[in-house]
Amino acid sequence: MNFDLTVEQEALRKRAREFAVREVLPVAASYDEAEMMPMEVIKKAWKAGLTNLGIPKEYGGQGYGLIESVIVVEEIAAACPGIATSIFDNDLGSAPVIIGGNKEQKERVLRDITENFKLIAFATSEPGMGSDVAGMQCRAEPDGDGFVLNGTKYWITNAGYSDYISIFATVDPEKKHRGIAGFIVPTDLEGVSTGQHIPKLGQRASNTCSVVLKDVRIPKENVLAKPGRGFVVAMQTFQKTRPAVAAFAIGCARSAMEYSIDYALKRKTFGRPISNYQAIQFKIANMYKDIEAAKLLTYKAAWEGDQGRDSNLASSIAKAFSSDVAMQVTTEAIQIFGGYGYVRTFPVEKLFRDAKLLQIYEGTSEVQRIVISKFLLKQYEHAMPNLFELPREEISIEEKEGESAPKVLQTSQELGGKYKCQVCGFVYDPVKGDPDGGIAPGTAFAEIPDDWHCPVCGATKDQFSKI
Repeated sequence: MNFDLTVEQEALRKRAREFAVREVLPVAASYDEAEMMPMEVIKKAWKAGLTNLGIPKEYGGQGYGLIESVIVVEEIAAACPGIATSIFDNDLGSAPVIIGGNKEQKERVLRDITENFKLIAFATSEPGMGSDVAGMQCRAEPDGDGFVLNGTKYWITNAGYSDYISIFATVDPEKKHRGIAGFIVPTDLEGVSTGQHIPKLGQRASNTCSVVLKDVRIPKENVLAKPGRGFVVAMQTFQKTRPAVAAFAIGCARSAMEYSIDYALKRKTFGRPISNYQAIQFKIANMYKDIEAAKLLTYKAAWEGDQGRDSNLASSIAKAFSSDVAMQVTTEAIQIFGGYGYVRTFPVEKLFRDAKLLQIYEGTSEVQRIVISKFLLKQYEHAMPNLFELPREEISIEEKEGESAPKVLQTSQELGGKYKCQVCGFVYDPVKGDPDGGIAPGTAFAEIPDDWHCPVCGATKDQFSKI
């Protein structure tokens, strides 16, 4: 294991941090209050080579791996998670084309995006469904070599300003994931329209709106994934982009912690800085501890993706943990600031609002826990034997003074072995028997009457299994 970044990665982080402090941080509050799409900032990021991070160099992108991507995302999100979402949505929107597109589609669409400053959005969510991708209702009717799309997509980031949208729709809602197909949809096609910006609690500098599709004709060359394959492409997209969402959370939490340190060293109560109080020290220590853990989980998920491994589990863990950390850290930051943390004159109020969305978009924290629990219950390989098959051997213990141990000439194994109660875990040892239950030492389990019960929990004999 090597936790050091390369010289190139350190230089990239420095460049991203300088851009964040110079170009993003000064305008973050203004864009948030105005609820405006930060197009000028996005264009500056494009010129600085800090957008289209995952698009291969052969199509004009940066060609970065996931490690480099999370490095850049963390730094920009530290200045403003909302503006960062707007800047990096191109990586979400272009990912399906990179994953599922053919050579012609990549050359045509990706190169247009990278060379001509075009935006591309991603659309799976609908008014009646979000994380349940297989439950989408937006229809894709086969029409010759192409399809006709009808329906509404919702919660679509950057949709009001995008030139393309990677849209997923189903040929038959009853087929669930098997009916989902993917499409590259230019927003100037007849029948495509977007709704008003959705007013949100946080990340207000990120444009979010509906996309209405009315008899939108999609030609063959813009069919990204056939029915059934579309769901796979969408899931592979999330697997690639969830580490970046975790990086959003790390950047957001890191700034909240740094601002809390600044405030704690400056703010005085009862004649001394509040940083002198252990209650404040512990809050800040917990912030750093959790941020470091989140960063390690995120980098691990990104590394697995860069190695070509199935990083679905690692990405879910990183996304769920990091977004929870961001929410916890920003909450504690407000507590450290007290009343001043609740007003807009300090930045922690905004970070708190921005952080909440990280637990919701690209799969809620609950969905990530479903992914994790399914792995644990069905695939996780135990290091220990099964709970109900644990071995047990008695060690030699000297007899207590005045007491005599029962003398049994046969071993437990010779007497048929030991049996464990599957309810409470009590082990019946034939060498010892169960004198309190009328079972003499040396009695094999098979010889015990059927009406005998566990001396601990009362379970019946048939609820015991042999060790």
